[in-house]
Amino acid sequence: MTNPPVALVTGALTGIGRATAVAFAKLGHSLVVSGRHDEAGTSLAAELRAMGVQAEFVRADVRHEADVRNLIDKTVERFGRLDIAVNNAGTEGQLGAITDQSADNYSATFDTNVLGTLLSLKHEMRVMFKQGSGAIVNLSSIAGQVGMAGASVYVASKHAVEGLTKSAALEGAAAGVRVNAVAPGPVATDMLTRFTGGNEEAKAGFLASLPAKRAALPEEIAQTIVFLAGDSARYLTGQSVAVDGGYTAQ
Repeated sequence: MTNPPVALVTGALTGIGRATAVAFAKLGHSLVVSGRHDEAGTSLAAELRAMGVQAEFVRADVRHEADVRNLIDKTVERFGRLDIAVNNAGTEGQLGAITDQSADNYSATFDTNVLGTLLSLKHEMRVMFKQGSGAIVNLSSIAGQVGMAGASVYVASKHAVEGLTKSAALEGAAAGVRVNAVAPGPVATDMLTRFTGGNEEAKAGFLASLPAKRAALPEEIAQTIVFLAGDSARYLTGQSVAVDGGYTAQ
């Protein structure tokens, strides 16, 4: 009997990350989940094990290379390999007009969204190159494909994630390592509430601008991630799939 695939999910403790971990567990994958909160991480790992799979929590802040290196090392020590990595950890930062932006907000947003993705790719791909196989899914956003007034730093960071995805895919293709991105539109998570300033009227107006007229569920984004990571997408690399209820088709 072959061992199940090993999947790693960063930023796994809430929202899309948590839904993705659960989706992989339902497929019987072994899992390593990471985040910055020990109690929530330990609880999630226990929940996944109760679903009948092997699961571990490793605390990691993707802004710090030592944490990322330790996360990947611990994954390989525990399971012997790394088949799937979902680089989900991210932040919207401080939203507002360009004229109100600060260097501190730029650094905080880019350190998580861009540096965190870069460091994750670096250490994940080193393992996958040695294996000769692997699939990575980065979390982008529709903000990585279009502009958004009042969210310039976040938009710029997600455009950078799209560039990293394409470049990493070119470096990994001949080695059997695929790298893609998922670009969600608004998702029914706490980030959407923060993104619309906690204003229910603003949220409703944003959702009304979508052809689908609603936010996605985290589980709907997770299913696209699972597809991109799976064998059914084995010839798909360097792509960003918008899961946005038709927003970017307008």
